[in-house]
Amino acid sequence: MSPVVTGRPPPALVALFALGAGLAAASLYYNQPILVAMARSLGATTAQIGVVPMLTQLGYASGILLFAPFGDRRDRRQVIVVKLVTLSLSLTAAGLAQSVAVLAVASLAIGLSATAAQDFVPAAAALAPPESRGKVVGTVMTGLLLGILLSRLASGAVSDRYGWRVVYFGAAGIIAALAALSAARVPSIAPSTREPYGKLLRSMLALARDLSALRRATLAQALLSFAFSAFWSTLALSLAAPPHRLGSTAAGLFGLAGAAGAAVAPVAGALADKRGPETVIRAGAALVVISFASMALWPASLGLLIVGTVVFDLGVQASLIAHQTIIYGLDGAARSRLNAILVSSMFLGMSLGAAVASSMLSRHGWAGVMLLGAGASAAALVVRYWPAQS
Repeated sequence: MSPVVTGRPPPALVALFALGAGLAAASLYYNQPILVAMARSLGATTAQIGVVPMLTQLGYASGILLFAPFGDRRDRRQVIVVKLVTLSLSLTAAGLAQSVAVLAVASLAIGLSATAAQDFVPAAAALAPPESRGKVVGTVMTGLLLGILLSRLASGAVSDRYGWRVVYFGAAGIIAALAALSAARVPSIAPSTREPYGKLLRSMLALARDLSALRRATLAQALLSFAFSAFWSTLALSLAAPPHRLGSTAAGLFGLAGAAGAAVAPVAGALADKRGPETVIRAGAALVVISFASMALWPASLGLLIVGTVVFDLGVQASLIAHQTIIYGLDGAARSRLNAILVSSMFLGMSLGAAVASSMLSRHGWAGVMLLGAGASAAALVVRYWPAQS
């Protein structure tokens, strides 16, 4: 029998939610620092191995939209456990892959099942009383961001020492243990609706149709996510080539730049409350444009690459927090569905960014990828300056 929680969830349970969100989200990013190692092992070209991060992000975007109604219609604990078991099996399949085609299919499955990360957050919100909900959800979101941050570092270091397959096998074992722990410790959470699955999906379409502020937010954040993914999905390949000639560990160390994004989250939220989210979004998008443009002008500078990574990641994360502030104020009864629309659009943008960037890298080099990111983030800035519809 699962435990029953009354009042504020105990710290150990909140820590489990944060750990679960972080480990599930980390599964999306293990592949990025080890693309070169996987390509060499499987005899794949740059364009072929670029399909791996693309399908991972596409699977996540699709899964958020397709599975969002299940969180409202089913016991969320059951949803979390089923997804985690599936994720563990998908990671194992990726580690066993002997061809790019099999790895690609496994990567799609990883993306679909890693959406468990987005189930831990509303589960925490559902269990927390109103007076402590913000703090509880903020703690879980910090875990999610740290999972993204540390995943690249861990993946690169493990791959350099033990090989890329061990990255996937190790992750599969960790997720399996997390599934067992979640089954034992996460309390049952009663469904919030009995509406049919199809009706809940259609309601998301209606929200996107009726709320112009939602459409504007999703488009701008998707464009910033396009640039974000274009960078991270090709960074390892670029660092391995002249003039840098660096390995997977170096690519993983760049993930430490994500600490800036994790640190800026509460600051961006406070600024959005004080000065308005529009100001934060425009400033964040401008930082992204400047970072990518600078790296395009001086593509061989390792120092500028490090600084640019920190600055553009900070801009993307600040914009995301401000966009969430906007959409959560649109309809209090539909926040989970509004969040699903925003996050799925982000990962659709990431999927497209990974696909286009791998082709751009093979044709025009790292400078071409940076120009691509500058163009996408400039388009996001235009969207935020475009007059809002009534």
